[in-house]
Amino acid sequence: MTTRPAQASPQEAADEKARMAAVRRYRILDTPPDGTFDRIAALAARIFDAPMATVAIVDADRVWFKAAHGLSGLTEISRDPGLSASAFLHGEPCVITDARALADSLLHGGLGIRFYAAAPITTADGEHLGTVNVLDTRPRRPTDAQLDALRDLADLVIDELELRLAAIRTVAAERERRTEAERLARTLQRTLLPPTLPDVPGLHAAAAYHTASPQEVGGDFYDLFPLDDGRWAFFLGDVCGKGADAAALTSLTRYTLRAAAIYDPDPCAALANLDTVLKGEQQGSRPRYCTAVFGVLQRLPDGSFTVTLAGGGHPSALAVRADGTVEAISTAGGQLIGMLPDPRFVRTTTRLHPGDSLLLYTDGLTEARTADGAMLGEEGLVRHLTSAAAHTGDRPADGLLGSVEALLHRLGDGVSDDTALLALSVPAHPDTRIQENR
Repeated sequence: MTTRPAQASPQEAADEKARMAAVRRYRILDTPPDGTFDRIAALAARIFDAPMATVAIVDADRVWFKAAHGLSGLTEISRDPGLSASAFLHGEPCVITDARALADSLLHGGLGIRFYAAAPITTADGEHLGTVNVLDTRPRRPTDAQLDALRDLADLVIDELELRLAAIRTVAAERERRTEAERLARTLQRTLLPPTLPDVPGLHAAAAYHTASPQEVGGDFYDLFPLDDGRWAFFLGDVCGKGADAAALTSLTRYTLRAAAIYDPDPCAALANLDTVLKGEQQGSRPRYCTAVFGVLQRLPDGSFTVTLAGGGHPSALAVRADGTVEAISTAGGQLIGMLPDPRFVRTTTRLHPGDSLLLYTDGLTEARTADGAMLGEEGLVRHLTSAAAHTGDRPADGLLGSVEALLHRLGDGVSDDTALLALSVPAHPDTRIQENR
């Protein structure tokens, strides 16, 4: 019988350090009971027709039982010099046919154990983690077939530990990958949106982006920028797809619309220009398309703004009036951009008076599901805005967005797609100038 000396040699200390590193690597110590290991212990007892069996891992100062069949309530014993603490050092099964003469904390712990057999749990690189043990209260001599089976059970333990370690590493790698993907997605998403919105005289402007999945880059976009003639242009839309392809298409769309507005700020002309560019970027049979609404703002002497809008397959903008009513500014009939041979874009005009607001949004909002599973839709959004308007005062843009963001939060998991929001409000006092970008 091999016992651990009180003072280990340098080589023994190095070997024990390497062995303990292997024990820690498998992250098995002090884990909850597990049916797989419990079955291995029970099977060992059945093969030997013995009342007790364990799957034991040898820690630095204790022998810990991952499974203990027939040893009710016993989870570990001290790693004092003795059979249980040293049997794992054997490369082959260790057998004690009659243990009456041995001094051992497990064998003489009131259990009356006379027979002991153990097979080492050994890693592929030769480190011994512990043993699969069989114990009986009567002396006996096992057969070769029983010892071979005990060795196989010990091999099953190490196979299971390897599988679990692989699973742990896979989960950790996936978690790291997701964390990195989320970081890259957030970084890329920021580059696709304006870092801040400009300060438009006489207007509140606020924007928000609600991400449904932090691991993917969405295809929603918005912008607000000045034109050379003193007017202001804005747009909001949604490209097809997700991820890197959508990011590239979003970038192309945003900068194409900016360039188109400089060349010809007419909203329908800007969308037509974008349609031409997207068709030129088509790859094989895969169309590259988007929905969008493009608008031009012109301030009038009384502090109000005329708004000229053109839409291509995009949800209607909503005007929240100073009296709390909500009006859809429809561009219905406008067709997808980049998809059809000769698409039609619909233009409309409205006016924002002091106290009025205009909300633009992508369909991630209206396609969200309510608690009863129904789609929110434009009608549900209008009902929400009408109710909110009754107690929100003059409806500045940041308050309007706050109301919509509260709705998104309430919908929770019902929001399955990204949502971009752009709100423009004429203050009740036209000389007030506020700009916010969230």
